[in-house]
Amino acid sequence: MVRQAAQVLELLEFFAQIKRPAALAEISETLKWPRSSTFNLLSTLKSLGYLYEPRPKAGVYPSPRWTELLDAIRIGDTPPLEMEGLLEHLANATAETAALAAPNAGQAMFVGVRESPYPVRFTTQVGNCVPLHATAAGRALLSQRPRAERLAFLRRAEYIHYTAKTLMTPDEVEAEIERSVEQGWFLGIEEYSPGLMGIAMALPLPGRHYALLISGPTDRLGSRVQEVVDLMRSAVREMLGVEVGAAQA
Repeated sequence: MVRQAAQVLELLEFFAQIKRPAALAEISETLKWPRSSTFNLLSTLKSLGYLYEPRPKAGVYPSPRWTELLDAIRIGDTPPLEMEGLLEHLANATAETAALAAPNAGQAMFVGVRESPYPVRFTTQVGNCVPLHATAAGRALLSQRPRAERLAFLRRAEYIHYTAKTLMTPDEVEAEIERSVEQGWFLGIEEYSPGLMGIAMALPLPGRHYALLISGPTDRLGSRVQEVVDLMRSAVREMLGVEVGAAQA
């Protein structure tokens, strides 16, 4: 066994138990490590950005970089092959760009894309990311988190004024998520990109959280919202055997 690797795992388990920052002395005493090797390990992890001090002289704690790594690893668990056919079908049926998004380090990452045939269209590619709180696909992903976890994320999110329609507070975003969950689908109109809108649905599969998105120019897609919602529901039901987009009482 490689001792240094085991110590990193022990340290993560320690923080998972105490759920707060800890100083060198406490870590050394609790884990029964020599102070010198504890200091060396903590210094190395801090220099690499994996530990940080949330408050001056209050001890260290694992940084969000761990979450980014784990999210990236989860992204490597590629979507089911049926998703490719689903996106192809919806892109053809709607004549707009169809995409599949998954959570990635506080953002929504596109893990599948089929673009519209129109010259003017929503253009993206696999690996591109958009904000969770400022897009229909992102909010569809957030809706699949436990509410307490979602609220904690929204409180620490960075709110950038992308357009005049961007939601800028945790309360606004949470209210929009709750309204969207009730109606069964998510709508984003020019919140992130001027002239573009998106219609999304939460697509939870065993062990995975996805969002299905149809996006295009507002002046072309704006009058077709219910039509597109119906097409998305029907396609997911027929091709994946899953009911999505149902309104909640």
